[in-house]
Amino acid sequence: MQAKPGTKLRSAVCETQVIVVRAPADDVDLGCGGAPLIEADAAPSGTLDPALSGGTLIGKRYADEELGLELLCTKGGEGTLTCNGTPLELKGAKPLPASD
Repeated sequence: MQAKPGTKLRSAVCETQVIVVRAPADDVDLGCGGAPLIEADAAPSGTLDPALSGGTLIGKRYADEELGLELLCTKGGEGTLTCNGTPLELKGAKPLPASD
């Protein structure tokens, strides 16, 4: 799949919904819960892979810095977000500069 910033996607096996914030130039295989991510308006179908049921949190960003991929979770769910079969890491907040 050629991911583009602003694209809305959803999991085919749980309630997870995401928006692509940053995308690599190359094609990537985005998934959630062991199934490929689908268009936001498509109907979910399938079963959740228990090995990929770590869950997603609303409002959090998931990224693969090496690939240059970042997803914003707009609706949480039971599935784990993956890129090319590898689970995406929860992106931490940037520390604020000291105000001394």
